[in-house]
Amino acid sequence: MKKISVIGMGSWGTTLAILLAEKGFSVNGWEWMERYARAMQRERENKLFLPNCAFPENLKVTNNLNETVSFADIIVIAVPSQFVRKTISKIRNELKCKHIISVTKGMEADTLMRMSEVIIQETGAVPENVSVLSGPTHAEEVSKKLPATIVAVSINEKLAKEVQRIFMTDYFRVYTSSDIIGVELGAALKNVIAIGAGIADGMKLGDNSKAALITRGLREITRLGVKCGANPHTFSGISGIGDLIVTCESRHSRNRFVGEQLAKGKTLKEITDSMEMIAEGIKTTQAAYKLSKKMNVEMPITNEIYNILFNEFSPQEGLKRLMTRSAKSEDEF
Repeated sequence: MKKISVIGMGSWGTTLAILLAEKGFSVNGWEWMERYARAMQRERENKLFLPNCAFPENLKVTNNLNETVSFADIIVIAVPSQFVRKTISKIRNELKCKHIISVTKGMEADTLMRMSEVIIQETGAVPENVSVLSGPTHAEEVSKKLPATIVAVSINEKLAKEVQRIFMTDYFRVYTSSDIIGVELGAALKNVIAIGAGIADGMKLGDNSKAALITRGLREITRLGVKCGANPHTFSGISGIGDLIVTCESRHSRNRFVGEQLAKGKTLKEITDSMEMIAEGIKTTQAAYKLSKKMNVEMPITNEIYNILFNEFSPQEGLKRLMTRSAKSEDEF
């Protein structure tokens, strides 16, 4: 059995580490805060982010990053997107020749890069050694072994199938894909729309409004994705509409929560200060806004969410601008 290290022991990293250990792999998990790492190793669970999920004996947690990477044949990157570059820069030489799996959903606000691009640029890894695992999979449910589906994607078909084999269980069904652009953009951009869905919930706009937001949001995501080189069919699949639906609707969604609190009048700082975990959609909104301008793609919903988050526009103003835009056909933006 291969040795696997999970870099980042938040709720999702912890869930995957437990899943892999229960399948019989030797697993090391890296936690960046030493006191949390010690607590997890001592208590054999992640009481902060994933309570009541016991660690198998073959799952070890440490604060030693180099030791964690040296231990494994396969490295799973599960740190938040804004910390991916900083984290892997410390271990770039060790990562270069290993199989790397990114499970992080987001984009860099400054470079506008997807996570696989950041990993390849920072480590010099061969693109054929990099894969992504993404889909509608909240840790809170997967950790309870509730049925879920996800996509393993790589330009290397053999690697995608290997990742599929490694992670597949009777409750965690893994599909494969070669469209790494589409899968990563779908995973990142759905968080932007989910903030909008939370705003709609907070404003009590009803089911009709939520349906409109999701469908028009998907059109925005697809339009930008295709311009960046993605396969349009990807956005009709698990990592597209599937991930979008669950993130816009679930009580577990941190991004939906951010939008809901904004609609209730809280400031962005007040909201983020109150959260233990990171809402990826905040930084991704910045990246999506900049990328849409760079690629000359009209994204009206994304624009309004950007204005609400960063220009102090009210949700009511954003809604009015969206609803009073000039009349168009459904194929237009």
